[in-house]
Amino acid sequence: MKKIITILTILLVTFSCEDVIEVDLNNTDPRLVIDASINWFKGTSGNNQSIKLTLSAPYFDTQIPPANGALVSVFDASGNEYVFIEDNNTGVYLNDNFNPIINGLYNLVVIYDGETYTASETLKSVAPFDYIEQKDDGGFSGEEIEIKAYFTDPIDEENYYFFEFIPNIPVLPTLDTFKDEFVNGNEIFGFYSEEDLKANDLVVIRNHGVSQRFYEYMFILLQQTGGNGGPFETQPASVRGNCINTTNAANYPFGYFRLSEVDEVIYRVE
Repeated sequence: MKKIITILTILLVTFSCEDVIEVDLNNTDPRLVIDASINWFKGTSGNNQSIKLTLSAPYFDTQIPPANGALVSVFDASGNEYVFIEDNNTGVYLNDNFNPIINGLYNLVVIYDGETYTASETLKSVAPFDYIEQKDDGGFSGEEIEIKAYFTDPIDEENYYFFEFIPNIPVLPTLDTFKDEFVNGNEIFGFYSEEDLKANDLVVIRNHGVSQRFYEYMFILLQQTGGNGGPFETQPASVRGNCINTTNAANYPFGYFRLSEVDEVIYRVE
């Protein structure tokens, strides 16, 4: 018996040893990351907008450095300029007199570290939510709460949508995209399911009208991230947005310039 115990002890010690492996990752110069999401929520003026500029960082860094001291402006089709001013070295640039116009064309200009970045996009409309349905026996387990947010897609036009489902519980938001290719003019819905939801929890449901190009960009990002974690987390491969560096094309930025009308509902779980 003593011999058996001794052998087992040796085996446990042997297989419990771990080697520390050093991973050498290539370090590159930081790139500008442009999170320029202009959201016009229904029922508001849309005057108050923000644009966030950061810098890419090494893989294992836990801090995202802000891009300070940039000059940020958005121009509409009439040549009106909306200047965004940085808020206390946060990398968040604010404007309080923005004028959103459905189907209006806007141009973003960012000057940072001696280089100029530009992008163009159209502000897209979105249909309002009609009603919300809840199902309590959804999912594979039959115990998940499922929520469907219904709206009526406009007929005789192509529409692209970007959904956000943001619960007030400690789980990641769910993001999704949709196009009306096969359901043009019909009643359709955004779908959300979460096993940890319970009665009286709140879920912020947002639907953004977006361009086809943004839909395709976000669709690829969500495929890479599995739909959670946000579109600006570290990606397995670089996905280029609509922003370009007109000074030095090789030093291209990450991120996207998007303009959307947004419908929002804060739903209380029953």
